[in-house]
Amino acid sequence: MANLLRPVQRSLPLLNRRLQSRPYSAFNDNLLRILNNELAYLSDYQPPLQPPPYFRSFSIDDRPGEQWIRMKSSNPAKNEEIKVDAALFDGIAPIPEAKKAVYEGEVRLHVSLVVEVSKRDDEGSGSDSDSVLVFICSAWPESIEVQQVFPLRKRNAMVKPYMGRNFKKLSKEVQTAVLGYLEEREVDDELAEFLHQYMANKDKVEVLRWMKTLESYVRK
Repeated sequence: MANLLRPVQRSLPLLNRRLQSRPYSAFNDNLLRILNNELAYLSDYQPPLQPPPYFRSFSIDDRPGEQWIRMKSSNPAKNEEIKVDAALFDGIAPIPEAKKAVYEGEVRLHVSLVVEVSKRDDEGSGSDSDSVLVFICSAWPESIEVQQVFPLRKRNAMVKPYMGRNFKKLSKEVQTAVLGYLEEREVDDELAEFLHQYMANKDKVEVLRWMKTLESYVRK
């Protein structure tokens, strides 16, 4: 048996040298060609727009290379700061029967929002309040839906604080008052529509960025 194994063992180094010397440039060239074609198509036929730096009273931090954006606004009359963190499209849902005439396709996309409203400790001091009012929301193409609302302390925060009832289980009066509170701070259906347009464009920007990074890595 040992004699039978020796020729195989002797041939292994030669096989390894052949594998190591096999050219892989053809694979790289093919991948680069495909990436370049995709980049050309996306750049020429589906080019992203320059994202706006503002929407109404909100400034926009686009967070290049990340899957979310941050919007900030201030309300000097109420001594408030409003912050909105919005993620790229993170879900889909069937289109309600009543709205199928308005939409194309079978589903509508979902954007998750976290809205924080904080008070200044002292007007003009520039210091943030320790407590904020947090709203967990869903942004659909035509509307904002609140899921939960709760106060939160920044310092000495609880590990798992009570976050209140499901918003839809609250009384209609409370729901209407909360929605009115947000609308007064420009967190409303118009913001939802804007975010869907913005995220559709950001998705194009990030795909192009990702493909260019990939192409650069393969080219090295």
